[in-house]
Amino acid sequence: MLYYLFEYLEQQYQLPGASLFGYISFRSAAAIITSLLISTIFGKKIIEFLKFKQIGESIRDLGLEGQKEKAGTPTMGGIIIIIATLIPVLLFSKLENIYIILLIVTMLWMGLIGFADDYIKKFKSDKDGLKGYLKIIGQVILGIVVGSVLYFHPEVTIKDKPQNPNTIVNVVNSEINDLRLEEKSTRTTIPFFKNNEFDYSKLITWISPGMKKYSWIIFIPFVIFIVTAVSNGANLTDGIDGLAAGTSAIIVLTLGIFTWVSGNVIFSEYLNIMYIPRVEEMTIFIAAFVGSLIGFLWYNTYPAQVFMGDTGSLAIGGVIAVIAIAVRKEWLIPILCGIFLVENLSVILQVSYFKFTRKKYGTGKRIFKMSPLHHHYQVSGFHESKIVTRFWIVGILLAIISIVTLKIR
Repeated sequence: MLYYLFEYLEQQYQLPGASLFGYISFRSAAAIITSLLISTIFGKKIIEFLKFKQIGESIRDLGLEGQKEKAGTPTMGGIIIIIATLIPVLLFSKLENIYIILLIVTMLWMGLIGFADDYIKKFKSDKDGLKGYLKIIGQVILGIVVGSVLYFHPEVTIKDKPQNPNTIVNVVNSEINDLRLEEKSTRTTIPFFKNNEFDYSKLITWISPGMKKYSWIIFIPFVIFIVTAVSNGANLTDGIDGLAAGTSAIIVLTLGIFTWVSGNVIFSEYLNIMYIPRVEEMTIFIAAFVGSLIGFLWYNTYPAQVFMGDTGSLAIGGVIAVIAIAVRKEWLIPILCGIFLVENLSVILQVSYFKFTRKKYGTGKRIFKMSPLHHHYQVSGFHESKIVTRFWIVGILLAIISIVTLKIR
């Protein structure tokens, strides 16, 4: 909203300083500062409200050290993240941008699913919360919406380089954009490969070139899978103080770098990567998101004063998935979101192996002492603050590897 106000003031009255709102960098800086202030200052008020309403965490007795002390800690703290993200986005971004609309819808929709789960757990005295199949249905609906918008919406495009590379020689930066050809495409990026672009339509056009118009049959289910997998991964990671919020902040900040360079015609030309028009506006959403996560960490680090609950974890995972798909870096998710991946895999492997051995030998056996993986280390005697810090270090390493893929092919 402030963007439109200052745009008007600049055009009508040439107000000094109003032109700053035309720069992504300034609006991103304003967004992250605003979200930090909201999450830290008003976050405390929200925590006090949650305490007043007695919206405390019901802890299952897993026999973990320090677990009983967490009982009664306010949950549904994901509301802090959502509010602290959306207010700066509404203030500083171009609200007609299709990517901004998509991210707002994603955060609200997944937050609503998570809120319903937390509400049922607390007020309906049902520790299982929202039925698993209903969560999956909600994630699938979001995946269908996101996949359909990214596939069919006319503003979701890429700009390709001219067919003749010699035409780019001796051209000033301001003219590079004019030489690129804007088109609808289902192309994405495969990390570490020299010719690192892959077109989803190839998975169906081998039957007949005319099948390209049905590429959505491949693309949309893939989007559904990513949204579901990443949101569930974030949900599983939210098991000890500060783990999900800190890990997510690292991931989102890295995606912000990819968004910045992919949406900038000069940087994308220099790095020889896909240029995606209008995607740079997501940088403002990402900045606000990072600020809200860091501000939430103020209260969520050990010993936590508030838990994000499914309200926060599902929203975080959904937004990360949509950003990665929009910026065409979804194939980097296994690396960048490696913490989420191993947490998911630890549960899948644990359950599968237990069922297999019980069926074969009559007694179920376990690979880990407990799953998800962070609980395995807790049972092994590591303090949760040490586990969280080391997971963050691994997350930073994975983020660096992901950024390096911009040049290593």
